[in-house]
Amino acid sequence: MPQITLTPAQRKVHRADAHHLDPVVLVGGDGLTPAVVKEVDNALKAHGLIKVRVFSDDRLAREAMLQTLTEQLNAAPIQHIGKLLVLWRPQVEKVKPVDEDRMPGPREVKVLKFSKRGGQRPEVKRVQVLGNQRLTSGGQIKRAKVLKKSIKKSAP
Repeated sequence: MPQITLTPAQRKVHRADAHHLDPVVLVGGDGLTPAVVKEVDNALKAHGLIKVRVFSDDRLAREAMLQTLTEQLNAAPIQHIGKLLVLWRPQVEKVKPVDEDRMPGPREVKVLKFSKRGGQRPEVKRVQVLGNQRLTSGGQIKRAKVLKKSIKKSAP
């Protein structure tokens, strides 16, 4: 499988997104074994953008590992800085089956919380809203009030 090629602008965005990530796969003294390749593949399936830490001191060996991983796993090399390798592969969208007979139930809502300071990205939070709840303009979930029934109407 060929590796994915990215434009410098796309690579820059992925580098910025990977800045706060911790390495999810560690490559030890045995090098790039099939088990390590499998773990990197699983991490790419789960996360899309990952960091790999290589404990080898040989820079050329790390470059070769990065090249091998990108070719075998159809990934894009984002960055090689020190002993860290950053890889990206687009995640496969999961198809949810649609049930026609389904009744209304819990729904998932995205809530954007904007920062008080200007230049920062808004925080995106996914919230599950149940049938007896509502979402306020501030992004909080409120329970619907129980309406009191009339004593006269409930009496026979």
